[in-house]
Amino acid sequence: MGRAFEFRKARKMKRWSAMSKAFTRIGKDIVMAVKEGGPDPDSNSRLRAVIQNAKSVNMPKDNVERAIKRASDKSLGDYKEVLFEGYAPHGIAILVETATDNNTRTVANIRSYFNKCNGNMGTSGSVEFMFDHTCNFRIPAAGIDPEELELELIDFGAEEVFVDEEDGILIYAPFESFGAIQKELESRGLEILSSGFERIPQVTKQLTEEEAADVEKLLEKIEEDDDVQNVYHSMQE
Repeated sequence: MGRAFEFRKARKMKRWSAMSKAFTRIGKDIVMAVKEGGPDPDSNSRLRAVIQNAKSVNMPKDNVERAIKRASDKSLGDYKEVLFEGYAPHGIAILVETATDNNTRTVANIRSYFNKCNGNMGTSGSVEFMFDHTCNFRIPAAGIDPEELELELIDFGAEEVFVDEEDGILIYAPFESFGAIQKELESRGLEILSSGFERIPQVTKQLTEEEAADVEKLLEKIEEDDDVQNVYHSMQE
């Protein structure tokens, strides 16, 4: 198995713990998708993907429909996706993906977390190059040969296809291959249970238990912020 498999395995224990937080994140994703491509999921592939993710975390259909209706209101402000970079204690690289309607607030908050936990917020591009930006899809495993599927999807950019006993078949590819793979899976009539993007560290660093606790303190503060969508780091888990 490759790096995507190991990364997925390590992060499974750190999935969104609070359902309300998951719903908040998906709600923002819906707003951004609707503002970008309109409220009709049939013609908006990004919105289709977000709705699939909402189902995967058991977000009620009424919540999804309300979010789409609210996002269609032209008076509603949009969220801007902003990436923050920096270092935690002990040289651990950190990437923070945010969706914010007030960048000044978000910048101040993220900087304060780094400062309070003996980290350093970096400039744009300071650590992003240390992570591979990937996309992923999760589909049911029943009746599908993952090795055959991998061979068939290579032409669309797939790099890793593997079976997870709990989650079905996982497909990983570079970020820019998302649209091509989504279209191919849909054309085959394969159900996409969820999809998304992740940043996989190219190299990870092992820390002592005490050092890891220092890093976890910063990660927890960042993850609790309402503007934060995802946090990635180079600490070995």
